Amino acid sequence: MGENIYIFMVVALALLAITDLVVGVSNDAVNFLNSAIGSKAISFRTIMIVASLGIAFGAMSSSGMMEVARKGIFNPGEFVFAEIMIIFMAVMITDILLLDFFNTLGMPTSTTVSIVFELLGAAVAISLVKIIAIDGTFSDLGAFINTEKATEIILGILLSVFIAFTIGAIVQFISRLLISFDFKSNPKWVEATFGGLAITAIIYFILVKGLKSADLFNGKLTAFIAEHTNLFIFENIVGWTIISYLFSRFLKWNIYTLIIILGTFALAMAFAGNDLVNFIGVPIAALQSFENWQTSGIEASKFNMQGLSAAVQTPTLLLLASGVIMVITLWFSSKAKSVVKTSVDLARQDEGDERFQPNFLSRQIVKFSITASDSIASVLPPKLQRYADSRFEMPKAYVPKSKAQDLPAFDLVRAAVNLMVASVLISIATSMKLPLSTTYVTFMVAMGTSLADKAWGAESAVYRVAGVLNVIGGWFFTAFSAFTAAAIIALILHFGGTIALIALLAMAAILLLRNYLSHNRKSKELKAEDGLRRAESSSIQGVIHESAENVAKMIKRSNKLYTKAINGLARHDLDQLRKNKKGINKLSNEIEDLKNNIFYFIKNLDESSVGGASNFYINLLGILQDISQSLEYVAKLSHTHVNNNHKKLKYNQIKELKELDYAIENLLQETSDAFESRSFESIGNMLKQKEGLFKMVSEKIERQVARTRTEESSPKNTTLYFSLLTETKDVIKALMKLLELYYVEHDSTVEPARIDK
Repeated sequence: MGENIYIFMVVALALLAITDLVVGVSNDAVNFLNSAIGSKAISFRTIMIVASLGIAFGAMSSSGMMEVARKGIFNPGEFVFAEIMIIFMAVMITDILLLDFFNTLGMPTSTTVSIVFELLGAAVAISLVKIIAIDGTFSDLGAFINTEKATEIILGILLSVFIAFTIGAIVQFISRLLISFDFKSNPKWVEATFGGLAITAIIYFILVKGLKSADLFNGKLTAFIAEHTNLFIFENIVGWTIISYLFSRFLKWNIYTLIIILGTFALAMAFAGNDLVNFIGVPIAALQSFENWQTSGIEASKFNMQGLSAAVQTPTLLLLASGVIMVITLWFSSKAKSVVKTSVDLARQDEGDERFQPNFLSRQIVKFSITASDSIASVLPPKLQRYADSRFEMPKAYVPKSKAQDLPAFDLVRAAVNLMVASVLISIATSMKLPLSTTYVTFMVAMGTSLADKAWGAESAVYRVAGVLNVIGGWFFTAFSAFTAAAIIALILHFGGTIALIALLAMAAILLLRNYLSHNRKSKELKAEDGLRRAESSSIQGVIHESAENVAKMIKRSNKLYTKAINGLARHDLDQLRKNKKGINKLSNEIEDLKNNIFYFIKNLDESSVGGASNFYINLLGILQDISQSLEYVAKLSHTHVNNNHKKLKYNQIKELKELDYAIENLLQETSDAFESRSFESIGNMLKQKEGLFKMVSEKIERQVARTRTEESSPKNTTLYFSLLTETKDVIKALMKLLELYYVEHDSTVEPARIDK
């Protein structure tokens, strides 16, 4: 490779660094945003401002020192410049694609672990090429790679997961016992003491972890903390406790909110100050390598990189630019919000929509936990049990009447504990030089506090545990896939040269653009789609009004779905049938969600409306589910028939199905219009079409029977056709039941024959 290709690689790495900053912030935002967003302690705008200030301060206070060997993962002295550039390029391409993949899924992972295993994978691949070239053995790999450090990092992952979860659960349980959910009624000294401990932990974290590389007061402060740690902590606890008491007693400040603001700032600052190396460290090292090689006058394939083991000083201007990119990403990245949502949903106090499905392992863990809990409870004194239960009782203000209610996912106490425990654990690990992921610690602390706070109840435990197991599995997948992908890309670059480099960069750009466009399209579809809303009204009239809107939306969507199923079958269009099947499954899930909300719906009803409104709503949901199940069956049959490459339906069969489709389409359109405009007086006319539609279906069944006796030669076609007609008849039946339900309720509750919007 000539000099020009290395200039191109340095420029490409710089562009990859900017992209990596964007995808990295999108992933790591969960570390410092989940507690503040979940507790709604302050407005979203204020949260973002605090986090932005933390990121900016962290980026500027960082010295940017980068160990290119990445804490001894590989030995740069064993490689030449050409090989090092291949390793760095493989690492950056892999890192961007891997983090973007996790962001698109909305799953938090570790940028530290990904970059470490990418460096390890790429270095191992190039090392093996060198070993094979000199007829060496696999045991020679030890000269190139520090296997002990890799093992230490893997153990660090396991330890951070277990320790963070356990400590988070213990601290939250003790905090809740002492403070309870009704924390506002506690004496001021309780709030002040908690504030003193929490603020001390966060201040210590800021100084030890966040500003460890900054030269504060010529290093005197950090030296004092290192020599007199216990004294520093004691003085801070006493001082902050007194300050907290004065603020809460006389200024009426909420100390828990102050802790959350300070903790969010601290974690954001530490993220920018220390994890910045994960995004720009490799490109900076590549630039330094290029400058050293250029001044040497030696060939790229012969220039040894022994000098690269030294730390690299990042220019202040680059740190500032990186901080700006990170702040902009934080404000505008929809993927960052998606990752944060996963963490907050798994930690929320109340039940709701569960993203993850239970699996065998989650069920067994929950069963074991229930058995263990019962065993412990059986040996505890009843008085102690009653006291503990009273401390975990939720005040009425925290019990939602509706799942649609915009309540915090958890309270201020839990949010404060999350930030305090995460700060302490990360500070201790940093001072002990232990490999520990910020993402893993913050996430597992949040999960531990959720468990201790009884947020994972009988209704949600299997879903939440399954979610946590999915996320943890994703972390180990990160390590494995980062190692494997970086190794493969390094080998492709080594053997493919310039052509391979251009092809890989083009592939990375295409994949990133496709993921971005796909994510945006899905977001827009969700916003634009006529999604079904949960009923929140407390009276029978209000329920009829709200439900009419849902019925109009569902009928409109059902109309399109039924027509697409028939058209897809007529054209033998597998792609259309596949999309249609997904659309119907989504509609069925929305109806299932409405049924899951019945508990909250009944709780919210006025006493005078309980009987009528609840019976009406339950019957309505049953009918909507009947319609969706029939449509689901139609979609499944059509998709399976085409997917299995069975014979196409005959012309007469398609013609008859389209005739039926037009008749159903007209009825559904009339129904949708009536419910949309609340013109229920037209329902009587629509009900008159019932016999005509049933007769049409019966005639088509008779024709198919005749065809089967004479000309039909395909058993599969016959089965499919009869099934479609039967399910269509069921759709008509359910639709007529729906119209009759509204016709009766409308006559008995509303005069004149119209409900105004």
